[in-house]
Amino acid sequence: MNDDASAASAQRKRLYWHSRRGMWELDLLLVPFLEQRYDELDERDQAAYRALIGEEDQDLFFWLMRRDWPEEPERRRIVKMIVEHAESTDNSAYHGL
Repeated sequence: MNDDASAASAQRKRLYWHSRRGMWELDLLLVPFLEQRYDELDERDQAAYRALIGEEDQDLFFWLMRRDWPEEPERRRIVKMIVEHAESTDNSAYHGL
């Protein structure tokens, strides 16, 4: 495996584990989005996702449960993408997370 593929694989594993929050509601939104949509995102949206998962769980919960929206436009955009993905996709395979 070359260094680029190895680095990409390591980054993907980190993203996966940072997407696993330990709060079931967040896991059900973040993990399927990462696995099904992240690779299709442009670099700007991928960067927004990486920044988003660095946020506190309570903020993520409020945003992803649509109780509030992030003020920052890039963050609001990625949150809306995750919510829309969850609403339009059958994620029943992830209920065992």
